[in-house]
Amino acid sequence: MKKLTLVIMAAGMGSRFGGLKQIEPVGPNGEIIADYSVYDAIRTGFSKVIFIIRKENLEYFKNNICNKFADKIKVEYAFQELDMIPNDVTLPGGREKMLGTGHALYCAADKIDGDFVLINADDFYGLDSYKIAAEFFENSQNSTNYLTVNYPFAVTASKNGAVKRGVVFTDKDNYVTNNLECEISNASGKLIASALNSSLEFEISEYQPVTVNFFGLRKSFLDILASEFNKFIHGNIDLKSEFLLPEVIREAIQEGKIKMQAKTSKSKWLGITYKEDLAYLKNNIKVLIEKGEYPENLWD
Repeated sequence: MKKLTLVIMAAGMGSRFGGLKQIEPVGPNGEIIADYSVYDAIRTGFSKVIFIIRKENLEYFKNNICNKFADKIKVEYAFQELDMIPNDVTLPGGREKMLGTGHALYCAADKIDGDFVLINADDFYGLDSYKIAAEFFENSQNSTNYLTVNYPFAVTASKNGAVKRGVVFTDKDNYVTNNLECEISNASGKLIASALNSSLEFEISEYQPVTVNFFGLRKSFLDILASEFNKFIHGNIDLKSEFLLPEVIREAIQEGKIKMQAKTSKSKWLGITYKEDLAYLKNNIKVLIEKGEYPENLWD
């Protein structure tokens, strides 16, 4: 079986949640969402996990999170900080917001040595998603063939407000033709997707495939990423500018540099956008445990 790395983005603060939702306990014994992600990765054959975090959180992750499974999978850390940019760039004064998901992966590039899956720390993707990824990399020999694991929008919606999702469009062979980062809200019973980087708005159905940053990528993609980040960081950066990974992927697809196969997970997706989502997530994990899909004490 191919060696696979799980890369977990855990450096961002949850502005809508109101805190560091990546370390919010959701399991019966204090497990966080990333515990379940690592657990699923281990049982589908992944050999390494890289956490992208802030330097100030390193000791917490080592002593309170990763110590539970450090003997079961190789664990490494990468740091996303605002000063991890070229020396000839100065960010606007007062900038506190991280530079986005693309920058997070850029900061972890030197830790990645092969095929990898990139995920959010605050998204629960379910076992089937990791099975899909493991099977994809085991069977795909084409170095320009990539993967996105998606969900119907209704599965990823929050009852508590608008959410940001990547709206995925595919051809007849289920290869991605476009992936638009959007904020999706319910307006008078209609689901309206508003593109983050343009004025485009359009209606989607509840079955529309969306991505919540579960991507199967190749090491060679990091060269594409570095080139695009260099263009971004030397452009007009303001207090809110973000270097978004899905946008880099979209451009690479449209320029013919990569092909990305779209697959839909059968697993239940769970996530935290708002504080009010937390109780729902905890209850659903309890149900999964009662069904026998996860042990009550994950690392016992």
